[in-house]
Amino acid sequence: MDATQWDARYSGSDLVWSAGPNRFVVEVIDRWAPGRAVDIACGEGRNAIWLAQRGWQVTASDFSQVAIDRGAQLASAAGVNVNWVCADATTTPIEPGSVDLALVCYLQLPEADLAAALGHARAALAPGGAIVVIAHALENLEHGVGGPQDPGVLPTVEQVLDSLDGLTIERAGNSSRPVETPDGVRDAIDLVAVARA
Repeated sequence: MDATQWDARYSGSDLVWSAGPNRFVVEVIDRWAPGRAVDIACGEGRNAIWLAQRGWQVTASDFSQVAIDRGAQLASAAGVNVNWVCADATTTPIEPGSVDLALVCYLQLPEADLAAALGHARAALAPGGAIVVIAHALENLEHGVGGPQDPGVLPTVEQVLDSLDGLTIERAGNSSRPVETPDGVRDAIDLVAVARA
């Protein structure tokens, strides 16, 4: 989907994603000391807002201006400050060495484009900074529920690790996430990777 299609999707009256942060974002980051963060492909900003509520200085970017505008409204309602930027994760570099956390959550792109986005994210890390990648895993197609049904935009752990080569890997693998469906609770399979500069 291009930015115009995402703008249309975000233009509805309801949130496209849940208001609360992603469960793996909370699981991984909750006890970390706050610092400077960038949330890449932030959508409506649920994770960026959660980080800001915990004292992080957050820049949130997405290529949908509608999503950015909605995120700004939600942040204002939550009483937190987030720097909102409309930008394409694959082409817009982030200032090198400028963040302690680069969050890339559900940025579902073809392999080369995802590698480009992760390259920008890792270059932005200050010494000791961490990149956290969460994605619908390729295995989700056959063994999980939800997410894109296009295998071309579902990464494997190996693909993500290739983009994080040279960093210290703290976590890399697939994790199950219970999801309510019309047929009851089923597990979605997400890829979770954490690496540190």
